[in-house]
Parts: sequence; C-alpha cells; structure tokens
Amino acid sequence: MFRRDVLSALGGIAATLSVVGWAPAARAEAQAADEFVRKLSTEVIDAVKADKAIQAGDVPRIRSLVDAKVMPHVNFERMTSRSVGPQWRSATPEQKKRMLDEFKTLLVNTYSGALTQVKDQSVHVKPLRAASEDDLVVRTEVRGRGEPIQLDYRLEKNGDGWKIFDVNVSGFWIVEAYKGQFAKDLSTGGMDALINRLTEKNKSTAVAATKN
Repeated sequence: MFRRDVLSALGGIAATLSVVGWAPAARAEAQAADEFVRKLSTEVIDAVKADKAIQAGDVPRIRSLVDAKVMPHVNFERMTSRSVGPQWRSATPEQKKRMLDEFKTLLVNTYSGALTQVKDQSVHVKPLRAASEDDLVVRTEVRGRGEPIQLDYRLEKNGDGWKIFDVNVSGFWIVEAYKGQFAKDLSTGGMDALINRLTEKNKSTAVAATKN
C-alpha cells in the first residue's frame, strides 16, 4: 500500500494554495511564476469557499473542481516519467497511456481529499530560486494552526505561462517519494504490475467515496 503521508503531502498542493505575500522578483520570468501561483490559488480557494456542496464533502463536485482548475496546470507526463524512472523509456505507448490515466486519477483523488480540509490556511511566498532558464522553484510556507509547513513548487515554462512538475513538502520532493514507492512494483513485475496496483488503489478509493 502506498504511504499515506506521501498522498497527504501531495494533496497539500491544492489544500494550501492561498498566497498572501510576495518577495520581489529578480527577473520577468520569476514574477510571471508568482502571478501564476497567485492566480491558481485564488481561483481554487475562492471556488471552495463559495461552494457549500464542496465544503460538505461532495466528492464528485470536489473532483470536478480539481479536474477543471488544478489538473490542467500540472505536467503529468513529466511528473509521471520522472516518478517511474528509466522504465518509462521502454514502456509501450499503451502502457504510457494507462499509467498517465491512473496517475492522474490518483492525483485528483488526493487533491479532492485535501480540499475538504481547506479552512483558514495561507501561504507566504519566499524569494524565488531558479533551477534553470526555464524552470523555477517557488518556495512557500503554509501558515495556519500549528507549525508552518514548507511547500515548494518546481515550475516549467509553458508558452506564456507555467506548469507544475514537482512539489516539495517539508523537505521531501513528491516525485522522488513516488519513485521510491513505485520501484518495488517495477522491480518485481514491471510497468504492468505498477499500473495494476494503481488501478486497484483508485478503484478502492472510488468505492470508499461512495460510502461516505
């Protein structure tokens, strides 16, 4: 079974996107990345606060919001290929398609669960750290009840905007965490074993949601 702390950490992306402070940008690209995070944060949090069904835990409604507002801003192929590792290159087109579909479902389910926890959290954005000319690391700190939580994003340039391809929660990058979780299935049964594992997990999550 996949570690729950990995899934909970990933869900924090959507649950805590409520930006309240900005550090001065050193260049145009950095400011554009800040604006991307701010806009996405505002749209998601405002939608949650304005929808009583979502606040009450309406799972289909929550998933629709996540699928519409958050998922288009994530580079699934890059995130998935990095999580799978070297075996991604030798996977068949059909395996890649199935893996992308199941991984997307996993992320949507995780985001959906996190959104039900949105209360009064806010995020303070720290000075930006560039990974390359087109990739940026936006470092933030989640503030609310309890100790602050580190929440960082790796963003890649996407035309005139940005896409998320990795997230760091409290010092652990999500892609590396999933890579470790996926490695066991890949080493024993290859891509098909991993895909089947994700499919089973997503089905069990769907069944559990219908009972709530």
